[in-house]
Amino acid sequence: MNRSTGAPTPPNPVVAAPHGPREPSRIDGIADRHLDRLLALDPSWAIELNAPTHGWGYADYGPDGAGARHQALMQTLRELDGVPPADDVDRVTEHALRERIGVAAELHEQGLSGTRINGISSPVQKIREAFDNLPKNTEDDWEVIVRQLAELPATVDGLIRGIRARQADGPVTAAPQLIHAAGQAESYAAEHGSFMGLTHRPTVAQLPATMQELLRSGVREARKAYTELAGELREIARTAPEDMAVGMDEYRLRLREYTGAGLDPVESFEWGIDQLREVVDEMEQTAREILPEHAGRDRIAAAMAALDADPYRQLHGRHELVAWMQGVSRHAIGQLAGTHFEITDPMRNLECRIAPTTDGGIYYTPPSEDFERPGRMWWSVPEGTDVFHTWRERTTVYHEGVPGHHLQFATSVAAAGSLNAWRRIALWVSGHGEGWALYAERLMAQWGFLDDPGDRMGMLNAQRMRAARVVFDIGFHCGLRVPREIGPLLGAAQGAHRWTPEAGWAFLKENIVMGEASLRFEWMRYMGWPGQAPSYQLGQRVWENARDSWAEAAGLGFSLAGFHRHALSLGSLGLDTLNYALDLMRDPATHPTRRPGPPSAAS
Repeated sequence: MNRSTGAPTPPNPVVAAPHGPREPSRIDGIADRHLDRLLALDPSWAIELNAPTHGWGYADYGPDGAGARHQALMQTLRELDGVPPADDVDRVTEHALRERIGVAAELHEQGLSGTRINGISSPVQKIREAFDNLPKNTEDDWEVIVRQLAELPATVDGLIRGIRARQADGPVTAAPQLIHAAGQAESYAAEHGSFMGLTHRPTVAQLPATMQELLRSGVREARKAYTELAGELREIARTAPEDMAVGMDEYRLRLREYTGAGLDPVESFEWGIDQLREVVDEMEQTAREILPEHAGRDRIAAAMAALDADPYRQLHGRHELVAWMQGVSRHAIGQLAGTHFEITDPMRNLECRIAPTTDGGIYYTPPSEDFERPGRMWWSVPEGTDVFHTWRERTTVYHEGVPGHHLQFATSVAAAGSLNAWRRIALWVSGHGEGWALYAERLMAQWGFLDDPGDRMGMLNAQRMRAARVVFDIGFHCGLRVPREIGPLLGAAQGAHRWTPEAGWAFLKENIVMGEASLRFEWMRYMGWPGQAPSYQLGQRVWENARDSWAEAAGLGFSLAGFHRHALSLGSLGLDTLNYALDLMRDPATHPTRRPGPPSAAS
């Protein structure tokens, strides 16, 4: 960082992305038809992407929905066969299509593509989330919301049928996850829940009386449907199994689903243990900077307590939180634009908002294709939480904003001249996207934005959480032993032989610093969404290895800004496809006609 100006020292100048404008190819057409079929099967997704040409409603969460999606995927594979790629962009698109469809097909063939319920990313949440990003200003905006509300009760009925069918045939949702989701459904339907929140928007009073009544009626029916859903989930839970672990075979597939890479769970588990040790060592060093006179095993905890108690690191109330988030985001964009990254004027628009739920999560939603709806960072604040600590959350703002998810998504959306719509706005692989966001946090530390020991402790604390969940998520679902060799880092889990929910809770309490409500949310998340949480740090590992490989090949000509420019221009890809694409860009002459093979059970 340039100490005289507070700005990062510019690397090599940022120039345009490597893929310039190009004529759409036959493979681009296949990818766009693929997206169109998927949007037709899920109109709520089409509305979210600002492409509401498929009517209103939701995906079919009933017994037949998974089969219809599978047929759409197979149609894309049939269209791909025999179509040669026109250029490297096509080669990457084909590789990405075959990789994504391949793992989805294998999940379907093994009976694992149906509705499994969890507390963060299942139809219980997705049906409600359809309303979060819909504009709520004009009468036309509210007509969309009213139409979508009208489709909700039938969708929930289909979901209940789908859950019951899957409880009979698999994949089975365990009782704790069903009960957890039932509680969420009840909170959405409550008098002060998110559905009622739709009627409290200031623009509602300006609507015609008939539209207001349609809105209130739709909200009443939505609340009724979700109240009934909660009751059904509790009833289904009475006969559901208690065990939430999915086993090694399914877990391998889930890791592929969320990373796009053929990773070894056992090797990844052992790597996660090493990462946990390393980040705790870094935290010890940082704690010495914060409390140089303190001695003892609890130095990290004491340093965190001192940071929490610092009134200059506290925000009071949601308004202060939003204003602080917005300020940190704008500063990062201003400092990085034109130096480390290419950030156009439309990409600079990033909104920070309080989410309409109280689950405790923090997440990002991308801009619409025309940037009319900006990228948004959402904070779901738990009930009763009124004090926020900046030292913990500065790195979160970088993760969700710039140079994290917002830069990543906005760069893809802006690449209309080179990438087809599927790659620009619809393709998302957790290991790639979340891995980039963690990699971006480390970049900000390296560039001096986290030189304050408290802010750096916040980044390390977040990295510790990501390492801990690699260990617990894989260990729990794959039936691995508790690694007693890490001793005190296990907390009260030291006596366990195999991972259990109780051992996991004790381990996470030792390694994740957050409020109990938020930590319980995370704990249930890992047990109900196998393979997703480890994709963050496993993805970061791939990003760092890809950068190092690029640097080694470039030698003295290596430019970090150039690597980022090339990598981000590709959009979100599976991690194997990312490496394939970077290999093509680095030395296309080595394999000018290299093509991926078709997906198979062994792919």
